[in-house]
Amino acid sequence: MNPRMLRSLVVAMSGLALVSGLQAQTPRIDFPAASPACTLKQRVGLTDIEIVYSRPGVKNRTIFGGIVPYGQVWRTGANASTKITFSTPVKLNGNDIPAGTYALFTIPGETEWTIIINKNAAQFGAFQYNQKDDLVRFKVKPVTLAETTIETFTIEFNHIRDESAVLDLVWEKTVVPIHLEVDVTGKLVPQIEAAMAAPDKKSDGFYFQAATFYYNHDLDLKKALDWVNAGLADNPRIAYELLHLKAQILAKQGDKAGAIAAAKQSSELAIKAEGSGSSFVKMNQDLISSLQQ
Repeated sequence: MNPRMLRSLVVAMSGLALVSGLQAQTPRIDFPAASPACTLKQRVGLTDIEIVYSRPGVKNRTIFGGIVPYGQVWRTGANASTKITFSTPVKLNGNDIPAGTYALFTIPGETEWTIIINKNAAQFGAFQYNQKDDLVRFKVKPVTLAETTIETFTIEFNHIRDESAVLDLVWEKTVVPIHLEVDVTGKLVPQIEAAMAAPDKKSDGFYFQAATFYYNHDLDLKKALDWVNAGLADNPRIAYELLHLKAQILAKQGDKAGAIAAAKQSSELAIKAEGSGSSFVKMNQDLISSLQQ
């Protein structure tokens, strides 16, 4: 190798070493994400639900019909596809969804959205979306917000009850409601019945919870009343709560006189336990008033 070629090679090698050195010295900084990740956890009835998604902002852009085109599959967020997990089987707008983890995709439309539950949960965006992997698809009517704009894309649960909730997709001026149903009665009633049939002593709190569940779900009110009376047998600390529940059960059974008597007794014990400002005094008075109309 002649001297000129040798010098050129040395210069080139030095340049590569300098570049490598500069790259190695690049500082590691954690910059804020343009669309921050979010994990939403919610229990509905006996079902645990987890949603993992990223939250883009409006940022002075037109969203639906703009950066999110109508008629195209959307990841329903940003970055990785939105992932939703159910610990038990559920129904979404009447469609059966087994327990498991899924990707949640949508197809936005001006007057109607398509909700997609896809079996391939490990996707980035909708670039690898395959309709063959869809578990279910169903239509939902969006609702327009008249007086406010939601800057950051939000998934939230509302109207939560023992056996239902509404899963809302909210962004800009659009709300897309998805109705969720879970089975509570079918799972809990056999457990309650088995526990009540067992010979061991039950706490007043357990009698109260079991009777409340039967009352709220229009189940066997005679059993509910028997459990309340069993809970009252030992004059427990929560006697005023049990008596208020007894008044409600008797009212639902059509025994107005019995309900009024139980409500009055509940108020007397509530005042002794919590003072005249006890909420049970007001609840009992409201119940009595409704029965005297």
